[in-house]
Amino acid sequence: MFKKQLAALLAATAFVVPALSHAAEHHGGDASVARAYIKEIQKDGKSYLAAHKSDFFKELAKGQKPRATVVTCSDSRVHTNMLDKTPEGDLFMVRNIGNQLATAKGSVQYGVNHLGSSLLLFIGHSSCGAIKAAGGDYSTLEDPIKKELDTINITKGSANIDGVKTNVNNQVTAAMQEFGDKVKNGELLIVGAVYDFADDMKQGAGKLNIINMNGETDPAVLRNMPATEEKSGHGHDHEHH
Repeated sequence: MFKKQLAALLAATAFVVPALSHAAEHHGGDASVARAYIKEIQKDGKSYLAAHKSDFFKELAKGQKPRATVVTCSDSRVHTNMLDKTPEGDLFMVRNIGNQLATAKGSVQYGVNHLGSSLLLFIGHSSCGAIKAAGGDYSTLEDPIKKELDTINITKGSANIDGVKTNVNNQVTAAMQEFGDKVKNGELLIVGAVYDFADDMKQGAGKLNIINMNGETDPAVLRNMPATEEKSGHGHDHEHH
C-alpha cells in the first residue's frame, strides 16, 4: 500500500507510549517476560537471516539513500510493516512521543539534508496517548516527558482524533518553515497523515489517511490530486529487495 501511495505522492509533485498517565498509575514490567521475549527476538532474527541472501546485506552495507524520512509516534502499534513490506534502505525512521519535529529536529535534518529523502512524512495515529496527555493535565509526569509534551500545541479537552490531526498539521507547518526552500525547488514533499486503526475518521480501520500535503489541507483538493493510488502503476523497488 505505502509504496503505491509514495509513488503517487512523488508523481503528483513532478506513522507514543500506550497512554501516558500520571506517575501513580505507572506499572512496572516483568523481567521473566523480557527473558522469554529476547528468545523470541533471537529466533525471529534467525528466520530473517535465513530469508535473505548475503547479497542483501552487502547492498545494505554500501550505505543508504532512503526515499522517505518518516516521523512517527513511538506507540508500539505504529510500525514500518504497515508502510512498507521492505523498509530497509527505504525509510529513515524517526520516532518520538507525538511524532514531533521539535523534539527530533537533528534526526529529521539528517534524513532530509544529508541523506536526501524526497519525502518527509509525519504520521499521527488514533488513540494517541501523547495527545491525550497533552490535552489534559500532565504536571505530575517526569520532567523529560513534560518537556516533550510541552511542544505539542493542541486545544485542551478536545477529542483525541481532533488533537491528532491538529498536531500533524502543526508538524507539517513547522517542517515547511524549516525546509521551505527544498519544497519550493521541487526537492521535497512534506506530507501529514493519520494511521487510523480505531477508524475515528470513518475512512476504514487501519487506513493511512493523508490530511496535509505541503500545507494543503482541503480534503477536496487532496482527493483530486493528479496522481492517485489507483492510477499510479509505477513504484521503485530497490535492488536488494
